[in-house]
Amino acid sequence: MSLIKSLRDTEPFSQLPEEIFTELNQSAEIKKFPAQTLIFNQQAQPTGYLYVIKSGLVEIVVQPPGGVEMVVDYRKEGAFFGGTPVFTKQGYSAGARTVKETECYLIPEHILTKIATDYPHITEFFNQAIYSRVRGLYSDMVSEHARNALTQMEAYPFKKRLSEIMSTPVTTCTMETSIQEVARKMIRQSIGSILVCDKNNQLIGIVTEKDLVAKVLARETADCNTANAGEVMSLQPCTMAPDTFMYEATSFMMGHKIRHLPILDRGEIVGIVTFQDLMKYRSQKSMLLIGNVNKARTVEDLIFAREEIVKVARALLSESRSHIETMEIISYIHHRIIQRCYELVLDEMKHQGKKQPDIKVCFIIMGSGGRKEMLLGPDQDNGFIYEDFPDDKIAEVDAFFVPFAKKLVAALARIGYPRCKGNVMVNNPLWRGRLKEWQERVSDWIRVPEAQKVRYSSIFLDFMPIAGEASLCQDLREIVHQEIKAHPIFLYHMMELDFKHKVPLSLIGRFSLEKGKKHKGQLSIKQAGSIFIVDCVRMFLLEQQVNATTTTERIDQLVKLKVFNLETAEHIKAAFEAFTFLRLRNEISLIDQGKFPSHYLDPYALTKKEQDILKEAFRVASKLQDSTKRHFSKIVG
Repeated sequence: MSLIKSLRDTEPFSQLPEEIFTELNQSAEIKKFPAQTLIFNQQAQPTGYLYVIKSGLVEIVVQPPGGVEMVVDYRKEGAFFGGTPVFTKQGYSAGARTVKETECYLIPEHILTKIATDYPHITEFFNQAIYSRVRGLYSDMVSEHARNALTQMEAYPFKKRLSEIMSTPVTTCTMETSIQEVARKMIRQSIGSILVCDKNNQLIGIVTEKDLVAKVLARETADCNTANAGEVMSLQPCTMAPDTFMYEATSFMMGHKIRHLPILDRGEIVGIVTFQDLMKYRSQKSMLLIGNVNKARTVEDLIFAREEIVKVARALLSESRSHIETMEIISYIHHRIIQRCYELVLDEMKHQGKKQPDIKVCFIIMGSGGRKEMLLGPDQDNGFIYEDFPDDKIAEVDAFFVPFAKKLVAALARIGYPRCKGNVMVNNPLWRGRLKEWQERVSDWIRVPEAQKVRYSSIFLDFMPIAGEASLCQDLREIVHQEIKAHPIFLYHMMELDFKHKVPLSLIGRFSLEKGKKHKGQLSIKQAGSIFIVDCVRMFLLEQQVNATTTTERIDQLVKLKVFNLETAEHIKAAFEAFTFLRLRNEISLIDQGKFPSHYLDPYALTKKEQDILKEAFRVASKLQDSTKRHFSKIVG
């Protein structure tokens, strides 16, 4: 391909006049590179050229110090690379290596900077250069979906944070402030509460209209002339952080029956939110769903709430914001339903005259639920952790918790959470026990990593508390870290089992489809795509002995630990978001057709752009697999 044609068809050069193309063509050199040649390394000093590919293929690679090398993009005929340092005067933030024999046009730095003087958009383009093609494709796809969506009005409140709606600055007073002055301030400023602070401006209480009525006006012994804020305030009011989502605040305030919520950032008062503020932004159908869950009195109430989640998902999908956030919101609603189911079944047991043993217990969920990555068709993965009670209490504990477990699993199934096909549920004795029994179990899985035990581990390792004593969950997590630290070869076995499966993409870029009767002509976005990202990222995190819940939070941690380069992380996140978007949209479509949501779809039913993004996401997953395999193979090497 000629240099002029390449540049004429490519941003940021496409709008340049013809004489500039002629000048670039005359100044360019041509150089040939054999296959697998490193043209330049990451952080190397600039060579002084922009490379435009005449023929061949180049991969862009990044690797943090001591971290994992990752191929983040491919550049084909007509594409260019290596131009950013010309304008930033810094080293290369990624390396470039030929995949096959490649011939390039080399445009000198002085010509580019001279042209950029008259056409500054060129400098701006290279200063904002992004290495990952998957991010650009994903953004285009999501924007197009948002333009076509019809339900955007429902989604807005769910993704709004308290910092966006809180009132600031906040009216405060001291404990010595008179009640009359407090009342005057409320009337003057048309507010329903005042925060009470100490001499260091630290929050110690709140005075609300309700406090004034209940503790002053309604009491015959109260003296309005002498009473002060310290006498009538409510001590240690509930607070939240400014980055809290509205849906969390709404659920919390409904559950605790409070109408005024101070907002604190690292102990400093930064604002206040009222229940009335939240209701201004509410979505009539969506925002009250969590409130309905909290008020549910029967399992049947929760069945209705479970069915309503698809409406929330449909609304959230219409936004062009992060669909990882969407998944976290959906997970939050699932968690509340599961928690409320636990409470209702527990109450039922007590009403039947069953006495709960006086022991600490934690109800945990695992798998996607434990990562806050549930979509519309999650099954059950749950268990009980008991404190280490004495053996003579085993009969008493089993007499209560065995039937409780059976009722709980049955109730969750009735609500719409299918029983786990692998029987990873609390009604299976393998998934409940004292902390020391869990330790024996985990130790056996890690020290004797047979295939089935590794499969159990891959579900179990994403566990989190959903009800009960959360500290037991943290104790178990520390046990896991200790065992893996003592037996790191377990991570190699996890990697080996995971890598028996490959992404469904042929060498020539065609989708490899299922041949079995049930899903013939389809592929799984989860089992053949996103699960590889989840598993690989988890392995690196376990190796580092660090805790993080969601896959994206784990990726961010790995960047901080310099295991992943920032560009690598962005590449993986974009692929994960693309899988999530396509899977969620497919699940909504299936529900609309009266079918159960599934992660299987026909890729050739997607648009060309959507097929491209799916292929790019599969390539990212495959490259991450390769990088993970190289890294953990060193354990036995």
